[in-house]
Amino acid sequence: MNQVSEIQLNAFALEDLSQIAEQLLSAIGNHKIITFYGEMGAGKTTLIKQLCKTLKVTDTIQSPTFSIVNEYLTEDHQQIYHFDFYRIKEEEEALDFGVEEYFYSGNYCFIEWPEKIPNLIPEKAVKVSITLTEDNKRLITILY
Repeated sequence: MNQVSEIQLNAFALEDLSQIAEQLLSAIGNHKIITFYGEMGAGKTTLIKQLCKTLKVTDTIQSPTFSIVNEYLTEDHQQIYHFDFYRIKEEEEALDFGVEEYFYSGNYCFIEWPEKIPNLIPEKAVKVSITLTEDNKRLITILY
């Protein structure tokens, strides 16, 4: 994997998030499988919510922590899938609900806690890493 870009943002001021989401979507280009890495509280869900808003999702955007996957619809009727695998104990659980069908649907798949299902993540997935810095900012690194 080669590092594509690094973006630093302040502790989630909304005006920063909108710009960061646009930059991130521009950086990932046509890639549809986006994995998000970062410790609890780093801002994965918050960033995904902003990405969904930028993509003009019309549904209520919330964390799929208990449902594992939320499906959203955009203004132009495109589907976006938002996964949270935090509660998954074994990869088999993800296979049981048909995760591969989602991943190979051609739609955006935003995946939190992908380290819980490493063998199921498609090879061409983009890795977004969010790291908290000492000055309470977030450093976002995008890897292909």
